[in-house]
Amino acid sequence: MSMIDVRMTVNGDAVAESVEPRMTLVDFVRETLGLTGSHVGCEHGVCGACTVRVDDVIVRGCLTLAVQCDGARVETIEGVSDSGTIADLQDAFRRRNALQCGFCTPAMLLTAQELLVRGGVPTRDTIREHISGNYCRCTGYQAIVDAIESVAQARQEGKTP
Repeated sequence: MSMIDVRMTVNGDAVAESVEPRMTLVDFVRETLGLTGSHVGCEHGVCGACTVRVDDVIVRGCLTLAVQCDGARVETIEGVSDSGTIADLQDAFRRRNALQCGFCTPAMLLTAQELLVRGGVPTRDTIREHISGNYCRCTGYQAIVDAIESVAQARQEGKTP
């Protein structure tokens, strides 16, 4: 199979690699770059475990090909976490026991941050709807909604939850 050269910025670092045309973005970041925070779950875009950001938009890494990201800016949970922009959200997930096995947590955090950057305090129904594309088999979602809501309230008040 022929390889295709791709260049992108991943978590702020320039990356240039040759990939098979059929390689998914989640396989690229996991296997080629060693960034294993995004997970491979259903491989149909349903569970959300493969969530990453491409040019500030949440995408399913299992439905996005690496070659589609040529020239793009890709952010994984590692990059967002390392930047500190979700430290309060991570802390709230820990404090509220909104993570158990941790498989869905990276995607939940990225999806929650996408909602929270809009500002304001979303309703619990809005939070539930926004995270609805991410399956969690452990928490029952209540603690996740609690954590996201607490961060939204704290950010609105200008303090750390």
